[in-house]
Amino acid sequence: MKRDALLDAAEAVLGEHGSQALTLNAVAERAAVSKGGLLYHFPTKEALIQALVARVIAEFDDLVAEYAERDGSYTRGFVEASFAILAAPSGERTTRRWAAVTAAACSADQRTPLTEAMRRWHHRDPADEPDPVTASVVRLAAEGLWEVSAQDPGGYSAEQYAALRRRMLDLL
Repeated sequence: MKRDALLDAAEAVLGEHGSQALTLNAVAERAAVSKGGLLYHFPTKEALIQALVARVIAEFDDLVAEYAERDGSYTRGFVEASFAILAAPSGERTTRRWAAVTAAACSADQRTPLTEAMRRWHHRDPADEPDPVTASVVRLAAEGLWEVSAQDPGGYSAEQYAALRRRMLDLL
């Protein structure tokens, strides 16, 4: 069994049953592997949570970099990456971020990588943007949309996401 499949199983447990249900036994059962198979990749629950958080951060960083390179602006890349995930038909990557945040919320040590990523994502060098305040407002609006979408999956239609994306990009 690959690490990503185990992380997917952990996300499913979190999404369906909440953070109190995230145990190594529950993840192994969900992934249909022995606990030993899970422990080979993740020797502790903390290691599992660390990997959940690291995957979310890395995936988002990679997507932002891809869009920023294409669009020539970090904030435009941030918006495009956010909507590529939020407006995706399956929604699993929105759930992925929510699951990682939820799992990490139980420990200050586990929150540290998310805190560092948030600082990096939202406290940019003003020289990078023509209008740094507007860029900050747009990134924060996209961040707020993540939270709303995580709490109310399906709350926005594809058309609504498209309109929000256009408006955020127009502000830049």
